Amino acid sequence: MEEMVTVFKVAGMDCSDEVDAIRLALNHPEIKQVDANLMASTVRIVHGPKVNDDYLRKKVESAGVKVATADAVAPLIARKSLMLVITSGILLGLGLTLEFGFELFNVSAFVYGAAVIAGGALIFPKVPRALMKFHLDMNVLMTVAVIGAFAIKEFSEAATVVFLFSVSELLEAFSVARARRAIREVLDLTPKMALRIGGGETTTEIRIEEVKIGDLLLVKSGERIPADGVVDSGQSQVNQAPLTGESLPVEKKKGDTVFAGTINESGILRIKTSKGAAESKAAQIIKLIEDAQSKKAPSERFVDSFARIYTPVMFLLALATLLGPTLFFGQPWDIWVYRSLVVLVVACPCALVISTPVSIVSGLTAMAKRGVLVKGGTFLEALGKIKAIALDKTGTITEGKPKVLEMVTLGSEDDARFLTIAASIEKLSSHPLAKAVIEYAAQKGVRPEAATDFKTIAGKGAEARIGSHIYFLGNHRFAHELGVCTPALEAGLKIVEEKAQSVVIVGHLPHDGEKGEVLGYLAIGDAMRPNAKAAVQALYKSGVEHVVMLSGDNQKTASAIAAQAGIEQAFGDLLPENKVDRIKELVQKFGNVAMIGDGINDAPALAQASVGISMGMAGTDTAMETADVALMRDDLEQVAVAVVQGRRALSVIKFNIGFAIAIKAVFLVLAVSGHTNLWFAVAADTGAALLVILNALRLLKT
Repeated sequence: MEEMVTVFKVAGMDCSDEVDAIRLALNHPEIKQVDANLMASTVRIVHGPKVNDDYLRKKVESAGVKVATADAVAPLIARKSLMLVITSGILLGLGLTLEFGFELFNVSAFVYGAAVIAGGALIFPKVPRALMKFHLDMNVLMTVAVIGAFAIKEFSEAATVVFLFSVSELLEAFSVARARRAIREVLDLTPKMALRIGGGETTTEIRIEEVKIGDLLLVKSGERIPADGVVDSGQSQVNQAPLTGESLPVEKKKGDTVFAGTINESGILRIKTSKGAAESKAAQIIKLIEDAQSKKAPSERFVDSFARIYTPVMFLLALATLLGPTLFFGQPWDIWVYRSLVVLVVACPCALVISTPVSIVSGLTAMAKRGVLVKGGTFLEALGKIKAIALDKTGTITEGKPKVLEMVTLGSEDDARFLTIAASIEKLSSHPLAKAVIEYAAQKGVRPEAATDFKTIAGKGAEARIGSHIYFLGNHRFAHELGVCTPALEAGLKIVEEKAQSVVIVGHLPHDGEKGEVLGYLAIGDAMRPNAKAAVQALYKSGVEHVVMLSGDNQKTASAIAAQAGIEQAFGDLLPENKVDRIKELVQKFGNVAMIGDGINDAPALAQASVGISMGMAGTDTAMETADVALMRDDLEQVAVAVVQGRRALSVIKFNIGFAIAIKAVFLVLAVSGHTNLWFAVAADTGAALLVILNALRLLKT
């Protein structure tokens, strides 16, 4: 049977009770799956073709929420709710004044009743819906407590309970809305419109969905870049912080790649698009963040399961508190009715249920702002448990391309002339190291000269005529065969070879009676990232016990790079399947292991690790999709930030769960023993809820 997916954005879904009510309302044979996302304020429904959108909308709204437009931005506090709570508070204050100030008990009872009606407008309408579904939520518990308080003529306490509970609901909705707003700031990466350049240089404003590959777009100073592409003309500083978290803007000129959602800060850019809006890097990020919110962490699943059992058990306990002492021990009804009502109030699992999703989303949002995308609470918690980390070498510890690391002159020519000779020969070569030499020369401001009679000597090097002289360029073996090796050269090459770097020797070729001479050499290698050593040290400081490097390069090269980076152990000569084996060994030894890589060959190892981390912006899409965490900029130090944030999130979640349960346990004992009252129990519950929410919101900052 064909399955369809309908997604609604809803207003008024601020607590787990609304989530449960929506799921119960959508209980239908044709409805296969319901994902009500509290933090994203969305309801995703997988259903058969026999149910339409109107039916689903009515069912969702029957749970007491409203279906909103996709781009609607809800206020942090609903005006109607605020007015009802304020009215309830004013009436409560007036009732207390009439009762205790003027002793007008009968009048105060009516005022208390009005206070209950005003504050209860946020609570009582939810009760029939819950009872029709045989669901005991906290609104049912609170309503029973209020009715009971009125029955035993505790009018002031009934009004106080309703007021404090409605304040709690309002503040809870405010806290959730604040977390949602933080998410929205991250998700609002791309502009809604773009300026497309047409014939005759005319510009047309189009919707971002209409942008096609190959379109030429105009981006003015101060505007967000609407699509991924390449700079066709213009030069500007581009702020990539919305995507990568980088603090400094990056200069972009003709031929450079730019990404949707980044900000053009200075000049005007013309961009040729390389991807449609749906395939851009920003679109990938938005999808990852949205998916991450819908994936529940182990702690969240535990709390949900606990709350489902806890609430009905507490209701039965309240009933036992009422009937046990009165029926079996002859205790007075009024005392135990009151105590059972206090037990009902204590039973509300609000603080317990709300704290975990707010903690998870706060942690995920803060990391996304830093350019670290964590694909769900499961992996955020897993980051907090990491004991060992394996790093790929190429593209992770190193930059992933050959680079001249050192230049040494030994002969009669100065540095500039030596580099000119090397670049002039390499310009005609197709050797993989040639590009590194040419780029190095360009950085030093050296221009190659015209070279003739170029000749490649297979496996050794090349030679060419520059002016009236013939020069050679090649490896150690070639220099030996030419008979131009010297003690100074041998000493230098020994150091280079110990570092597992490649060497390019440049010299004057013996010819026409002229003596051969080594002019110097270039050491070439895959350069280590500038902050690699600091990043490794940061990992150890974050609490990681063991760091290893995995590489497909030979063991000598791997060991040399690992030593430079401060990594305690390196494994070389590894095929992709060998990397998987090493990860399995680490998991067996340490339990929780992260793998960091950037290439397709790292994907199996990333999948095998407890947490797979990809170098996202420069990494391949395959690695980014396989990984559980994606670094949007190539900064290894962000891994330590992610680990620390994971540990913080885990600590906050454990504290919140433990604190919420402890408060319930303490007040349960106080309630049964008669050492607390209704309004104090509600105040404590409200305070606990606020404390755990505020504690969770601390995670919005890394």
